[in-house]
Amino acid sequence: MISQLLRKYRQTLLPPLSLLPPRPLLPRVANRVALLLIILLLPLASLFAQSQQSPAADRPRARELGFQIGVLPTGKLNAITDVAGVRVGHVTLIAGDDVRTGVTVVLPHPGNIFQQKVPAAFAVGNGFGKFVGSTQVNELGVLETPIALTNTLNTFLVADALISYTLNQPENQSIQSVNPVVGECNDGWLNDIRVRRVKEKHVLQAIANAHGGPVEEGCVGGGVGTRCMGWKGGIGTSSRVIPQSAGGYTVGVLVQTNFSGVLNIAGVPVGRELGRYYLKSKLDDERSHDQGSCIVVIATDAPLDARLLDRLARRGLLGLAAVGSPMTNGSGDYVIAFSTNKDVRVAFESDQPVETRPALRNERMSPLFLAAYEATDEAVVNSMLKATTVTGYQDHTTEAIPIDRVIEVGRRYGAIHD
Repeated sequence: MISQLLRKYRQTLLPPLSLLPPRPLLPRVANRVALLLIILLLPLASLFAQSQQSPAADRPRARELGFQIGVLPTGKLNAITDVAGVRVGHVTLIAGDDVRTGVTVVLPHPGNIFQQKVPAAFAVGNGFGKFVGSTQVNELGVLETPIALTNTLNTFLVADALISYTLNQPENQSIQSVNPVVGECNDGWLNDIRVRRVKEKHVLQAIANAHGGPVEEGCVGGGVGTRCMGWKGGIGTSSRVIPQSAGGYTVGVLVQTNFSGVLNIAGVPVGRELGRYYLKSKLDDERSHDQGSCIVVIATDAPLDARLLDRLARRGLLGLAAVGSPMTNGSGDYVIAFSTNKDVRVAFESDQPVETRPALRNERMSPLFLAAYEATDEAVVNSMLKATTVTGYQDHTTEAIPIDRVIEVGRRYGAIHD
């Protein structure tokens, strides 16, 4: 980048040929100008690097703008970590002009997940992806490692790192089979994805970093290089609490967004109003881009078995549709749902030939369905609002959605009130 700027400024700052000194002096003049420019541009380069890594703390979430998505109340943090025991960790990799990637992990509880597995289920909207571990989750109905989210070509290295993490836990010295669970999005527009920069140490660090409380959103972890519905995507989260009369359970969602669509926020056609949406370019007789993915992680403290979690996971797909995803041909749209309820955990080993666990009745599921639908919708919006503009591989730039324009459109449609 600096070399390109130098070439540009050499052309603009050198005087016309008629005013140049004799030729023997030209190399020295050019070198001095170049040195001066390097001195002047280095601070700018530093500021540019900092801008690529700047936190999204000054960008608002949907509710901070005044949007109310759905009817159910959120949890205290409006995050997946409102489900007790759930922890989230990120490692963000930003270097040079071509590394814009990372890894995000979700841990269902603080203990040994392999020894105390949690019920889980997996749903597919459009299956153009490489979601490692999904078939065993659906066959056995349990999750036995952290869930990791990364870029497409790092999927299998990250899976191997989860195996290493599990094998190295003291209680797991005798195990010979591990089912790592890894979702992915292709961040190759902003990241030199073929280099596969995410290594085992980064996965282990993300696990070590995992914590409850507020979840960092936007351009972090597995969301550094992603794009969503015409703007920058990333990591987003939201939660809902159902009424006490319906059980008082919490549903939390975390998303990794990287898909095409027509953005809607609380029913407001933001994508259409701002002129960026899927198929617009084809309607304008230009080429359209329909590739991408979205990974949705749903956690709940309700006592659900794998069958009920399968039903819950499919409602996450409704949330993607509500926010504007058509689940295009090139998109990998996946949802994994799990329950943290201690009464439904599955021990790795047991002397009991028959196991009995509580499970919510079918007719009690509908409030949870609504919670998953709403929280998925809002998590996607938060992933976009919190993301910042990123320039990366081959000087590609993906802009953050303009907050002022979103506010303008929201007010015009009556979704934001002063």
